[in-house]
Parts: sequence; C-alpha cells; structure tokens
Amino acid sequence: MLMVYAKCVVAGINTQSFLSLAEKLVKETRKEPGNISYELVQGAEAKNIFAFVERWKDQGTLDTHMNTAHFQTLIPQIEKLTEGGIDISVHEVLI
Repeated sequence: MLMVYAKCVVAGINTQSFLSLAEKLVKETRKEPGNISYELVQGAEAKNIFAFVERWKDQGTLDTHMNTAHFQTLIPQIEKLTEGGIDISVHEVLI
C-alpha cells in the first residue's frame, strides 16, 4: 500500500477557490478503484498549510489516478493558487 502526502501552501486570498477545487478533486478521487482513502487536511496552527493525504492499493492505481480527467484538469488549477506548487511525497506503508 502507498501513502501520498501532497502539501500546499495557500495565501488567504486564494483559500476559498482552493477549497472549492479541492472538494471536487476529493469527491471524484474517492470513487476511483484502488483508492483506499483521500482526505484534505489543514494545519492546526498554520491555517494556510493544506495537504492531501492519500492511500492507494499500489503504484498502478496511483498512476491511473494521476492520468484521470479530473486530476489532469484540477491539479493545474490548484497549483496556480498555491505558493510554490504542490510538494508531493510518496511513502510505502510498512505497518
């Protein structure tokens, strides 16, 4: 199983637009085969820091996700609202 942590720093002026796009991404992604969980979290103290926390069955399902129409459409729009893009790290779940 894979876990993805995709961190976004969003200026306050862009927060509502970011959340609107993120909600669409989360809703569509949760329907995908091989998706175990997909959530958006917000920093408890740093309210301008968000992260998509994802769990995928395997690399193949993650690759398929990144090629979906909703991902290809929404991610560039989301990136434009961030400060410095999206910082993505992929981890293998061990325990």
